[in-house]
Amino acid sequence: MIAIRTSREIGLLRDANQIVAEVLTALAGMVRPGVTTGELDAAAEAMMLQRKARPAFKGYHGYPASTCISVDEVVVHGIPGKRVLEPGQIVSMDVGVQYRGYYGDAAVTVACGEIDEDRQRLLDTTDWALSEAVHAAREGNFVRDIGRAVQRVCEAQGYGVVRDFVGHGIGTEMHEAPQVPNFDVGGAGPRLKAGMVVAIEPMVNMGGYQVKVLADGWTAVTADGKPSAHFEHSVVVRESGGEILSGAAWPVWGRRGPWPGSLPGNNEKTV
Repeated sequence: MIAIRTSREIGLLRDANQIVAEVLTALAGMVRPGVTTGELDAAAEAMMLQRKARPAFKGYHGYPASTCISVDEVVVHGIPGKRVLEPGQIVSMDVGVQYRGYYGDAAVTVACGEIDEDRQRLLDTTDWALSEAVHAAREGNFVRDIGRAVQRVCEAQGYGVVRDFVGHGIGTEMHEAPQVPNFDVGGAGPRLKAGMVVAIEPMVNMGGYQVKVLADGWTAVTADGKPSAHFEHSVVVRESGGEILSGAAWPVWGRRGPWPGSLPGNNEKTV
């Protein structure tokens, strides 16, 4: 069963997601060469606790950290630790909290120092795909429309959209119905209704869509070793499109506007 949230519940979900957005914005400012992923994780946990929120990932099915920090070829679920960030890498940071009984979940991928044109194009495309997917999260559409929006944007640029991991409903549990694939699974899936809350999270590879999980049981990497990007927002379904709960004063995160000029080969607009 897919929950329809009351205005009170949406307010609590917004509070949780604003904590997530604040943490992610602060972490993005810390990403630089020489910083370890473990240092980012420790800073994130301290910020969550300071805001009276609980790190939602820590202990979840045995996960050992408060955040997922995934660098370059790591798609998702990178365990923070001693890895030192290097110039030219891209760094995905996924943060979840529980606050007053409700969950927040969002992710963003940022550059570590100067990055090459290929990595920047991957970030721009994945961010744009998230924006289009949020726009598709409107009443009367189907879950399939969200995945179609992501797939259409990313595959037009030659990228692989990850199939092994998907978005999800979110509320009083971190993962709720429905599953929200980033690709067209064939069937329409549930019809979207105003008040549903979903976490939309495109995971997009510079090469093929295939991934593999390392021996630690968590870290998912691209099968071909090429970089991957991950952007995520928690979103309320509304009549005119999704309302982002995890927004922040950050100009490139889930934006909606003219297609970035750095993305060649776009001959049609997404809807």
